[in-house]
Amino acid sequence: MSMGGVAEMTDSGWQGKRALVALGANLPAGSDAPAATLERALELLAARPSIRVDSVSRWYQSPAFPPGSGPDFVNGAAVLLTKLGAEALLSALHEIEAALGRERDRRWGPRVCDLDLLAIGDMVLPDAATIHRWMTLSPEQAARETPDHLLLPHPRLQERAFVLAPLAEIAPLWLHPLTGASVTEMLAGLDGAALAGVVPIPGSAMRRPSHPAGD
Repeated sequence: MSMGGVAEMTDSGWQGKRALVALGANLPAGSDAPAATLERALELLAARPSIRVDSVSRWYQSPAFPPGSGPDFVNGAAVLLTKLGAEALLSALHEIEAALGRERDRRWGPRVCDLDLLAIGDMVLPDAATIHRWMTLSPEQAARETPDHLLLPHPRLQERAFVLAPLAEIAPLWLHPLTGASVTEMLAGLDGAALAGVVPIPGSAMRRPSHPAGD
């Protein structure tokens, strides 16, 4: 599977760029458990005319981050095929979060639905120097600072097992455009402490949803 910046094509001939998205939730949405909310998020993504859900990882259970900040999360990852630009795709993700009850009241807190745009091919936004700065912030600095613009690739993805473990199932060969490391290599580079508690949920499975023909 190519993850470069060029357009990709599904079996139905639908073209777009491939985007990597992390999904997470650790609070119920009404009567829906977190996994059900994330399934609904995938349905809402697939209903968008400019988005195709290309592949989805298994669901994983992972400890809340930072430790002790809430119940365990359900996490997963998806590869999307999209005709949207980066900012428009981010807006679409935020609209779906809001529709499912997400409230952005504090950073890294418990949440009903979290859809993080990790990467679009090898795109770097706004520039390599900015991404490098955010990649090298300490956890304490990252918790205090909130970016006021889209950052691609996500500057913390390389250190998060709850992102990399599901992502390795569906995009193992994607290369970080600044470090050159693949998802498989980034996951293998994490220590035992980072991997602790990140486990597949029994009964969940990787899948590649069918793509309707046309637009």
